[in-house]
Amino acid sequence: MQRRKGNSKSDGKQESVIDSAVEKPLLRLHKTLNIRSYWKAVQRLLSAAMPNHVIGLALQHNPTLPMIARWTRPISHDFFAAEPLKSYALRPTHKKCVRLSDLFRNRSCFARSAFYRRYMAPQRCAHGVCLFFWKRRRLICVIVILRTATQGDFSAAEMKLLQHLYPQFLTALRRLGSLEREHSVRMDFEEFLNRLPMPTILLRWNLKVIYQNRAAREFCAMWEKGPEEAKRTKATSPIPSEILDRCRVLKQQWVDASRANTAQTSLEQVQVHHPRLPHLRATIHLKQLKSAGVARPHFLIRCENLCPDTSRSAPATLCLPALVGLTRREQEVAQLVCQGRSNQEVADNARLSLPMVKKHLHAVFRKLQVPSRTRLVALAT
Repeated sequence: MQRRKGNSKSDGKQESVIDSAVEKPLLRLHKTLNIRSYWKAVQRLLSAAMPNHVIGLALQHNPTLPMIARWTRPISHDFFAAEPLKSYALRPTHKKCVRLSDLFRNRSCFARSAFYRRYMAPQRCAHGVCLFFWKRRRLICVIVILRTATQGDFSAAEMKLLQHLYPQFLTALRRLGSLEREHSVRMDFEEFLNRLPMPTILLRWNLKVIYQNRAAREFCAMWEKGPEEAKRTKATSPIPSEILDRCRVLKQQWVDASRANTAQTSLEQVQVHHPRLPHLRATIHLKQLKSAGVARPHFLIRCENLCPDTSRSAPATLCLPALVGLTRREQEVAQLVCQGRSNQEVADNARLSLPMVKKHLHAVFRKLQVPSRTRLVALAT
């Protein structure tokens, strides 16, 4: 990195703030998506910025998880917990970029220290710099650069360069933490949606699936194979062609309306019925984040079975929120039990062995926190 020349706005030429040697590695640093890519980007950036013999990284972004330590050469992971690094990290006031020798009284004490003999000498290193990163006074990351005596100590210009790179490392680190939080929330949200009784499908503008919960997969299997066949096979059917065709019609109508600058209120939702089983219905919603947004809309599809199996005397039992956490087999067993069937009758009807029926029934009792069949029936009604 170099500072701009001249203070006047009339200067014809100005040098780039970012050195061309570190420009590409710096861009890669800000594109990292996980710890592994962040570690590789740190190596590339520091190697392009200055000579080094060993690079190390310690990361503990989440205090409940163990520390992650990475080295370009084999060094003991307790390096970051050794004195005087440990004491320095606990100080209330400290520098963000510091030479290892500055942690001792003088250079001679550093060369004679146990720290030097254990970690520096085996790697033939004589100089080192640490970058410390804190979050609310808690140390979350340390980057270490070690050099041999031949490579020499870090110059004032190199220390200044590290100070310029420090906010870049920190920004990428914060972005990494934000991505991990978003990923965790998204996974938890998908797990929650997967338990919803309402079959739900999200499609991109190109009709690729964004999300499809378990109930939606079962609905698609029922649409393609029929109710009886869907019970006996695994729910792996694709999105029904009738639904996709209606989405394509909606797409074209939306494009035509956009070109004509007309209102698109009539395109908000349409319904599609199964050609032979009219009680199977899908409602397609064309969703857009903003009326003047750049992104194309997406499709939200809500699937419904308007006529559940009439042979079951407990209608709409599967739609009870209490039964959402049960597997399909457990729901079937619970529904048969609510009809007053014995274990043997449940086994005959569901084509299961008697021990398997008992196993499913015990799982139902545990998940719904009911002690008996009577309480189960009361919950269902």
